[in-house]
Amino acid sequence: MQTRPTRTMIVEAARAWIGTPYHHQASRRGIGTDCLGLVRGVWRDVYGSDAEMPPAYSRDWAEAGGQETMLDAAERHLKRISVSDIKPGDAVIFRLRPGVVAKHAAIVASPSTMIHAMEGAPVCEVSFSNWWRRRVAGAFRFPPVPLSPAGRG
Repeated sequence: MQTRPTRTMIVEAARAWIGTPYHHQASRRGIGTDCLGLVRGVWRDVYGSDAEMPPAYSRDWAEAGGQETMLDAAERHLKRISVSDIKPGDAVIFRLRPGVVAKHAAIVASPSTMIHAMEGAPVCEVSFSNWWRRRVAGAFRFPPVPLSPAGRG
């Protein structure tokens, strides 16, 4: 395993998950995953092991207490970046409705697409449309993602 992943490696790792069925709390490429499991799995594919194992969680986790569990975990392992600096290979976390905790995640695949897992569909690459961009609660970079001499990772 390389210790200095590139953006290309992260995007290729995420694309390898495309077609994996949705399965709540799972993180097994080709078998089943949810959005958190996808980000965990890409981390595992790139770094060789999990960053941390999340506790069991329900579909409505963190809502009752209002805790930003997903954002807090991202802060522990990824580098927060400005939303205006999002690039392919970065992770984004979404707040699907105003006033609720952020609890959906994806990996940016290109300037106009992202890869994510959502209930009812397999992992797919979709438009990183304005609908999604308006809901970004946090943007994060995998550590370290160096830029190549040409300015591309």
